[in-house]
Amino acid sequence: MSSKEKPTLGGTRIKTRKRNIAAPLDPAAFADAVVQIYLDNAGDLELVVKNIESSELNFSRYGDTFFEVIFTGGRTQPGTIKPDEGERHPYSVLDCQPKREAILPSVLYIQKILRRRPFLIKNLENVMQKFLQSLELFEENERQKLAIFTALAFSQKLSGLPPETVFQALLKDNLVAKGLVLSFVTVFFKEYLVENSLDDLMLLLKRGKMEDKLLDCFPTAKRSTECFSEHFTKEGLLALVEYNEKKIFEVKLKEMKTTLTTQIAEETDISDVIQTAKQHVKDAKLPDVEVVRILWDMLMDTFQWSGKNQQQNANSILRQVVFFVLFIYEL
Repeated sequence: MSSKEKPTLGGTRIKTRKRNIAAPLDPAAFADAVVQIYLDNAGDLELVVKNIESSELNFSRYGDTFFEVIFTGGRTQPGTIKPDEGERHPYSVLDCQPKREAILPSVLYIQKILRRRPFLIKNLENVMQKFLQSLELFEENERQKLAIFTALAFSQKLSGLPPETVFQALLKDNLVAKGLVLSFVTVFFKEYLVENSLDDLMLLLKRGKMEDKLLDCFPTAKRSTECFSEHFTKEGLLALVEYNEKKIFEVKLKEMKTTLTTQIAEETDISDVIQTAKQHVKDAKLPDVEVVRILWDMLMDTFQWSGKNQQQNANSILRQVVFFVLFIYEL
């Protein structure tokens, strides 16, 4: 063996290491391709779906760009809602009329896409969050379209769209202060309730952790029960107003019951208990009938019978009956 020759193991192959060569990121080309499908089919969404399904576009990489094209007609500049260079189509959500019959086809179209590509729900969520957090950058009629789209998306139970991430995106201080959030949710409520019940709406808001944050949608200066009732009554949402008033009423009754139960258990002087009850009635504007009912139920709940001490039972009953009678007398 020559000193220059190196020994090798028979039967082995020397493999060259392959490098992972990633395809270049080109969202602009992807956006142009999707726009061209819209243009080639004159915005007919049934045909657009078929052509998208037969295409070899990389949706897993450019999902956000895909929904930008659906909403705005083309690609937006990174981190903004401003149009980027490239072709655009006139059949987007923001280009149609702010009416359910004009926007619903786009919702159903997205539903078909998501059934075939469920992984895209995260991209829809990303784009909706970006747009909702930038409401002040849209025109008023564009904000209405976004609100109608959002309502229809939940009404049609768009595959996997999480209410929490959508609603929480709205609660930015600057958007609330400008009244944009209140305007958005008002359009949303009205549109959602066209095909759904108030119970459905409350369940949706609960899932979105918004059920107890409706007042947070109002600018600080208008964040009161009175402003809530006035605004939504004017907008024709009486069922929502009644629901909110009932909820507030129940909370105040519970607070009153808790306070009085504590005072009675601590054997506070009857005159002080009566004064506390009267103050609650005044502050909460509670109707007499409900107050009488809640007081009686409370007294029955707080009374504990003693099997051994009959005199103690008698004294306890007398004390609570005296309190009840005196309170009713002073109503």
